[in-house]
Amino acid sequence: MPKITIEVPEELSNQLAQAGENLPELLRLSLQQPVLPAHIYRYILNFIASKPTPQEIAAFRPTPEMQQRLRSLLLRSKAGELTPTEERELSEYEEIEHLVIMLKAGSLPNFVSAP
Repeated sequence: MPKITIEVPEELSNQLAQAGENLPELLRLSLQQPVLPAHIYRYILNFIASKPTPQEIAAFRPTPEMQQRLRSLLLRSKAGELTPTEERELSEYEEIEHLVIMLKAGSLPNFVSAP
């Protein structure tokens, strides 16, 4: 495994020393960025947490911002122009779409309020 030497302030040095063997994993996790911005996940989770009625579920749609970004990704995908990061982003949108379809089909009944 490669060794990296860096200079850090004393306070940070103490915190890093406390991390011990977990430091490589903490560094790896801190460098990973979410595929989608947090507000998109929050939008979906807030909707599900609100215990929507079947009517609200049927009416649920992505925000205009999400729709525009998805259209852009799909066009770039068809043209073969997606970067690896954009491919992961498109894949995440597809996963979210699958969950919403399952919700609309009633496959996730524990999240839906009774009518």
